[in-house]
This record gives sequence, C-alpha cells and structure tokens, in this order.
Amino acid sequence: MKFLLAAINAKYIHSNPAVYSLRAYAGEGLRQYVELAEYTINQPMEEILADIYRRRPEVIGFSCYIWNWRLIQELLWELPKLLPKTRLWLGGPEATYGADVILGKYPWLSGIMVGEGEETFKELLEYYVNSEKAEESSYTALTEPEKDYMQEKPCVQKRLREISGLCLPTGYTGQRGLMDMNSIPFLYDDLSVFQNRIIYYESSRGCPFCCSYCLSSVEKPVRVRDIGVVKRELQFFLDNRVKQVKFVDRTFNCHHAHAMAVWRYIQTHDNGVTNFHFEISADILQEDELALLREMRPGLVQLEIGVQSANPQTLAAIHRSPDLERLERAVAAIGRGSNIHQHLDLIAGLPYEDFESFGKSFDRVYRMRPHQLQLGFLKVLRGSEMWERAGEYGIRCLEQPPYEVLCTRWLSYEEVLRLKGIEEMVETYYNSMQFTHTLPFLEKAFSGPFAMYEALADFYRERGCFGANPARSYRYRLLLDFASRRDGAREAVYRELLTYDMYLRENLKSRPEFAHDLKDYKEEISSFYKKEAAERRFLDGYEGCDWKQLSRMTHLEPFAYPVWDMPKLLEGYDDIEAMEPEGGFALFDYGKRNPLNYEAKTWQFAVMRGEESQG
Repeated sequence: MKFLLAAINAKYIHSNPAVYSLRAYAGEGLRQYVELAEYTINQPMEEILADIYRRRPEVIGFSCYIWNWRLIQELLWELPKLLPKTRLWLGGPEATYGADVILGKYPWLSGIMVGEGEETFKELLEYYVNSEKAEESSYTALTEPEKDYMQEKPCVQKRLREISGLCLPTGYTGQRGLMDMNSIPFLYDDLSVFQNRIIYYESSRGCPFCCSYCLSSVEKPVRVRDIGVVKRELQFFLDNRVKQVKFVDRTFNCHHAHAMAVWRYIQTHDNGVTNFHFEISADILQEDELALLREMRPGLVQLEIGVQSANPQTLAAIHRSPDLERLERAVAAIGRGSNIHQHLDLIAGLPYEDFESFGKSFDRVYRMRPHQLQLGFLKVLRGSEMWERAGEYGIRCLEQPPYEVLCTRWLSYEEVLRLKGIEEMVETYYNSMQFTHTLPFLEKAFSGPFAMYEALADFYRERGCFGANPARSYRYRLLLDFASRRDGAREAVYRELLTYDMYLRENLKSRPEFAHDLKDYKEEISSFYKKEAAERRFLDGYEGCDWKQLSRMTHLEPFAYPVWDMPKLLEGYDDIEAMEPEGGFALFDYGKRNPLNYEAKTWQFAVMRGEESQG
C-alpha cells in the first residue's frame, strides 16, 4: 500500500513542512507506506499528473493552500480518469474551511482532513494499511458476493467515521483536539533533499492575536515546544551549517521567555553562516530582547514585522491594537545596530482605509526605513472574520485564489490598480536595495515617499514599462530620466548618486552611460593602485595580486559631490549649487560586503591629498 503525500510549492526553494510532519508523526512502523512528492506551481499540470500516475499510489493526500489550490483542482478532475481506484484526500487551510462545499463539488473525493493533521493522518494511514492487510489475508477465501460486500462504500465510511478530524461525504466526524507540540517528531533527519532550499521550523503553534483577516487567530491557544528540544534541533541546523532557518511561528516573541532562550542560544552558538528568520510583533519587544538583538552578528537574524496600517480606525476594525510609537522606537533601536534585516508589512484594502489614508500609513512605515517594505493586498480567506463580514465592508474580491481584494467601500478598483503600480515601483527601486543613496535624495523633491512612488508609477505607465521587466541598467536610466524631469536643476547630483549605487552592488563590466568619463583620471587611478599594491593601506585579502589585478577586482570612482555622505547631501539639497565640489574618490572592495544589503565595503578620500575615511 502506498499513501502519496503531494505538496505543490510556490517556488523550488520552498519546501512543505506539513507533509514531512505527517510522515514523521506516523512513526517507524507506518512510515514505509508513505511516499512524498513535491512539485511547484510553475510546473505544467500535465507534468505533475504524469509523475503521480507513474507512482501508482493507492491513496493520495494533497496539501492545499491558496497558492496551489487552482492547480490541485485541475488535478482532481484528471486523476480519477487515470487512477480510478485511487482514493483522493485533501488537507491544509484551503481545504479545511468549507470542506463540505468542496466535497459537494468533487463527490469522488474520499474526504478532507480538517485542522491540525498529524494524529488524524496517522489514524487514516493505519486504517488503509490494516484494510489492505485484512484484504490480503482473507480476500482470496471469500465468495464473490462477500468480495463485493467488502468493496461497498457504506462499510468503508462506517470505519472512517470513527476517526476524528475528518469531513466525509456523509458529514463531519468528531472534532480533533489540538496537538501537543512536544509530540511532533523532528522533521529533518535527512537534509540531502533540502539542498538549496529554505528550511522551515516550528517552535510554537497558535497566535495570541485575533486579526480578522488571518486564519491563525482561529488556532488557540499558543502552544510552545519544550526549549530543550528546540535547542537540540537548532544545534542540528547549526552543525550542518544550514544557510537559512525560517521559523513559521505566527508571533514568535509572544512568549517572552521562549524568545529570549532561542535568541540567546543561536547567538551563543552562532556558526557564522546560518541565518534565522522570525515573524515578530515589534511593539511588545522588551528592553532585554532589544539589547540581545543588538549583540547579534550582522546577518544572524532577520525580522518580519506586520504593521498592516497606521489608521487607528482600521486597526480597531481588524482587532489589532499595536502601540505604533513603541513599534517605531523598537524598529529604530534595531536599525541603529546595523546588524539585523527588518522587513515591514502593510496591507491595502482593509476596512476604513481609503487611498489617502493608505498613503499616510505608507509614509509612516516607510520613514521607519526598513530594509524591505512589503505592500500587500488583503486576501479574503474563507473561514476568517473578514470573509464573514465582507458584505458589511463592501469588499469584493477574486472568486478564485488568492481571493485578493478588488474594491471596498473605501477603495475603488481604479485606486487598487494605482496601488498595484506603486507596489511594483517599491519592489523595483526600494526593496531591491539597489538605490539606497539615490532614493532618499529624490524624496526631497516630493511631499512624501508615497507621492514619489505614485509619480514614478505614472512615469512607468507613460513609458509603457509595466510588464516589460526592464534590465537592471535600464532601470537606472529610467530613474535618472524621471529625476531629471522632476528635479532637473540637480541632474548632475542624480548622475553621481546612481553611479555610486551601481558600483556599490556590482563591479561593472560596462560603464554606465551617465557616469563620468574616466580618461581624465587614468593617471591618478593607476598611481593609486600602484601605491596600494606596495603598501596595502586598504585592500587586504588580495595577497599575490599586482596593481593591475587589484584594479580589476575592485573599483575606484571619482565624484564631484559627497554622495556617500547622505546627511550632508540632504542638508544641502535646497542650495545644491552652493555646495563646493570636493573632488573625492570612492574605492569599492567587492571582496568584503555588507551581509544585510550586499553592498561593497567602501573607502572615500582625495587621492592627491591622501585623506581617507571608511564607508
């Protein structure tokens, strides 16, 4: 008997911890009957169908989420044609809520596993294994009528009804209790199948908050895995030098002692390689947590912080009550350490948030200067309070996954489309972290960041660039054209800022068209590298390299303005013509990069005067 657990992930680098957890919990005696198959939504349906057919499972269980539900539904129509005797089961959040409706649409399904599935799956697997064993031992001795009787659905359904946590064509079975986190085995005994993929880890389930748009609020109470077990499992990742471990805990720091114990452990046992990702609520961070986070190696930890809105009425409607001022202070305190990547989230389409209000929320969160700002759109998930109150809020959303908002009482579809354009500009220019010096200067030409990205989106639309995915070099050119149109008096500064931003990230093979011509600086540049090859004042780690090799592996660029000194440049924005050119140079060392933004280490100095400073 083969029970195939099939996961269809959003990307290849993702994995599905749910199917691994189900198999692990089944135990040694039953694990031999379980086979795992992982696919991605980018694969053609026919390719997945063919692979499942070749595996010839007796039972299939699909792990259902908003990103793969459409594809799974396609497979549900085709699989019975090719494997008519194979039993089909569903599980996961997309199947749990409205399970009876799904069974009505696909009556050939055997059933749906509802809620947390480890214990339910184990009993279901035992049922199929025992049924097969009974059939193998006695089937051949039965008369034909007896054989027909054994294959009748009423017999099967009666036995399945004894398993809690199922929705069957005949109705729901008993409700399954919540899992004890310490009863779930460790999933990663074999890391070979996770090469070049994100490792997901769960140290708690449930969420203390009741956000109306989120299904996690349904999972009460919060249950935490024993810290001794957690430490042993984290050490396994550290010993194996896993690149990234992403905690899937919904609000990791809701249990203060647990968060502190985990953070202390990874800080003490840091291997210099592994990065740990946590989703937290920043406004409940305590001083000892902030102090510990400031001590972390740069790149050891990254934090995802859901702000969602800065509109008090909106926050009240979705049952969030963050202290925004305290959140801002926490984000600023973490930011001052320059050692932790911060990712802040906003959601468009929430109740009482119109276009103008969202712009204010955007500006407030943007000014916290996270490394990434995700402008997301409300997804009206079946089973959530938001789904139940959609009519009250005038929310219209896509009928199919991801159920994304189309319009609300406060936000028209036209305004949603405008926000989509702004989202793309934020992803292209801010979240790419490739324009870290140009953007702050350009913001000065607008009433605020939101207005800047709105104007940039209009510019892209005018140029017909949306959907074209312009090459990186062309994105710089477009931004220069946009800045020159809006703020032409400072075009020379924008040219230098963009040049600086480009070389911070890459030792370019082709020189930007808007950069200075280096022919007048060749003698100074070659003299610098000859002296550097002899004295090694800046470039260590290049032993054995002559000056020509050093010049190819690093880069020296002349600038008329102090583009590396943003406070000074911003202070002089209104009187840029009065700022005297300084004739400075920037040295970019690509052998040493900032682990948070991947920028090259830089030195700034005047070559002739020999004055230098480190960036």
